[in-house]
This record gives sequence, C-alpha cells and structure tokens, in this order.
Amino acid sequence: MAKHTKPSVKPLADRVLLQRFEESEEIKGGIIIPDSAKEKPQEAKVIALGTGALDKDGKKLAFNVKVGDKVLIGKYAGTEVKLNDEIYLLLREEEILAVIE
Repeated sequence: MAKHTKPSVKPLADRVLLQRFEESEEIKGGIIIPDSAKEKPQEAKVIALGTGALDKDGKKLAFNVKVGDKVLIGKYAGTEVKLNDEIYLLLREEEILAVIE
C-alpha cells in the first residue's frame, strides 16, 4: 500500500480539506460491485483547515473542527480535488454535518 502524505495545500477562509474514508470492496453473492455503482462514503477525516472566516468586525472566527477529526458530510457536499494522486474534498465548514466522537 502506498504511503499517504499530507498534501501541500492551504484552504482559504472557512474551507476545510477532507479525505473520505475508503470503503472496502463489497462482494454480494459473488458479484463485484463496480466503483461507479457504490455510494460515496459520507464519513471523512479533516486534513487541513483554512485561514478562517471573518466576522462583521474583521475578527477571525474559530473553527468547530480540528485536523484529525472524523466528520459526517452530505452525499454531494464539496468539490473533489486530486492532489498527489489522492482524491480530497474541499468544502466550507458549514457543509460539515457533525463530528463523530
């Protein structure tokens, strides 16, 4: 298995860089389900945080998540980006539904 390296990218404002958890390939009744037919996982790990959103007075707002958190996201949330041959998800913090504890 290839070693995962943290991408050298810094999200801007209130954006968060996530990596979805890989699903193990499911075989039901001897049939291999192709990747195109599988649903995208809705659990992800926070890889990097943006520079932070600003309130109306210009003060930085604290993030509700931190690097390493396991989170739940909507099925179609964010934008997929490919960095270092890995697929990541870039989205606004408000698109994160919950932190899994």
